[in-house]
Amino acid sequence: MTTDRGDRHRAPAGVAALAEATPATRDRLVDAVRAAAIVVVVLWHWVGSLTHRGPDGVVVMPNPVDAVPLGWAATWVLQVMPAFFVVGGFANLAGWDAAGRRAGVFLRRRGRRLLAPVAVWVGAWAVVEGVATAAGASTPLVARFPGVLTPLWFVGVYALVTALVPVTAGWHRRAPGGTLVALVVVTAVLEALRAALPILGWLSSALVWVLVHQIGYLWRDHGRVPRGVGVAVAGVGLGLLVVLTGALGYPRSMVGANLWPTTPAVVALGMLQLGLALLVAPAADRLLRRRRPWRWVVAVNATALTLFVWHMTAFAAVFLVVERLGAAPGGVPDAGWLLARPFWLAAPAVVLFVLVAAFRRAELR
Repeated sequence: MTTDRGDRHRAPAGVAALAEATPATRDRLVDAVRAAAIVVVVLWHWVGSLTHRGPDGVVVMPNPVDAVPLGWAATWVLQVMPAFFVVGGFANLAGWDAAGRRAGVFLRRRGRRLLAPVAVWVGAWAVVEGVATAAGASTPLVARFPGVLTPLWFVGVYALVTALVPVTAGWHRRAPGGTLVALVVVTAVLEALRAALPILGWLSSALVWVLVHQIGYLWRDHGRVPRGVGVAVAGVGLGLLVVLTGALGYPRSMVGANLWPTTPAVVALGMLQLGLALLVAPAADRLLRRRRPWRWVVAVNATALTLFVWHMTAFAAVFLVVERLGAAPGGVPDAGWLLARPFWLAAPAVVLFVLVAAFRRAELR
């Protein structure tokens, strides 16, 4: 097997073999979108938050979007959770077919990959909390820095949507268009009733993510499409976003209020992001056929869940050390905050590298 000069020093062990073993028929764009989504989320949490300790002693992570002119527009690109769920639909339908459409086989395969890194994270944090309690800590560490729990809501929702694949994939195989329309109608009805019955927010939120995931099924079925289709999908998504955040009064920012309860704006954003992915697909495919870019996509995806569940722990570790040194950041997006952004990218990255190296085996097995 040939390698690019120096690649063996830049890529994690085993990645080169995985990359070389990639089937020629694999749609590499799907993997690239997933890897990019994970990286964007990590960078957003590390660099884009006004993390500081509040007056009650709890570390909070407000978003500076409202303080930045047109900051909400950036969230239409950088809020990548919808894109991740669209890719999840693509991958889960492929996995469903590969499992012979047998629920037990599919759920065992997906459950192990999804839950093993989470189980390791929970176990490690249980040990840390036990040691802290034995040392006299009066409050759990996660209660003082709840941001470390941030990844779990995503994993929980994604696990729920994945568990429903035997049902939703069956619906899709029988009536793809009808299923999508039915989900849109039910979601719209629940959303209309949510103001009167707030408890329906739980159900409507779940259906929004199921709907976004269902869009990924259509991508899997149709694969590469003419450029006009990508333009149409992106245009419809953008148009719906404009209507929802304009005439219908949903928040323009795609972080915060639109995520809980999760609103239909997330579906529109998922369509916009899918359309943009379809538009760049030819150029992306040419790039991803090159050895070095593809190896880095493989490297991120090989330990994506490990990287994701540990990234806020890495950030918390750096924050607590900086705070102990008397240089705790404030909660204002001023010049000092901007100048400190490179540090809050580099320092947590070093810690995360160590954590992933220590715990990645649970996901790679």
